[in-house]
Amino acid sequence: MPSAAERTRTLVQSTCSAVLLIPGVEAARPEQLTPQARVVSPDGEVFLLFPADSPAVRAATHAQDDELAAVLEVTDVAPVSVPHRIRGRAWVSGWLTCVPGLAEPGGMMIRLEVGEIHVDDLWGATAVEPEDFARASVDPLVAHETELLQHLHSAHGDQLQELCALLGERADAALAEGRTRPRAVPLALDRFGLRVRFVGERCFDARFDFPEPVRDVTELRRAMHTLFEAAAH
Repeated sequence: MPSAAERTRTLVQSTCSAVLLIPGVEAARPEQLTPQARVVSPDGEVFLLFPADSPAVRAATHAQDDELAAVLEVTDVAPVSVPHRIRGRAWVSGWLTCVPGLAEPGGMMIRLEVGEIHVDDLWGATAVEPEDFARASVDPLVAHETELLQHLHSAHGDQLQELCALLGERADAALAEGRTRPRAVPLALDRFGLRVRFVGERCFDARFDFPEPVRDVTELRRAMHTLFEAAAH
């Protein structure tokens, strides 16, 4: 399974929505505190791009000689319609400084020096050490996950439904509780496996691990074929 540090690093470097929360700048509109881009440096610092006239840049500029505390909140929403659609949130707390040397036309880069990290996602809630966050790798499927899940949902619904056969007693219990077979919706995908939400009278999640972690979409196709073959037999 992916570590909490890997999951958090993946969230921060994904296209999930994010907002920078700065004490004293609460009056700003949420879109004014949404970074235009974000990236994590090799040593774990988070760099955020904002318009040069944004409240975040003004606050960081005025606090150059002091430590300006802030929290980057990242929210992960499932790309396929499903009950309880928020898959997780991560909070990266630290201190802001402007980085003039990394300015872009009309924009300014802000550095978030990381102090504390927390994640609450499909795996559970936990704290993440900044050192582990800095060393963690981004999941190789993150750039394709939205497209892949939407494709699975639209083109492979029957095969996803057949995964019920791999659940044994859990599937039997769900069928016993409801009048209809729970509907299988692909919820999350990473290099270690696929998570499916079965939606019926009672919703529940099931995790289907790949035989071994995949490194790219080509290996993912083979892993999914193996998974569907196992369910069909």
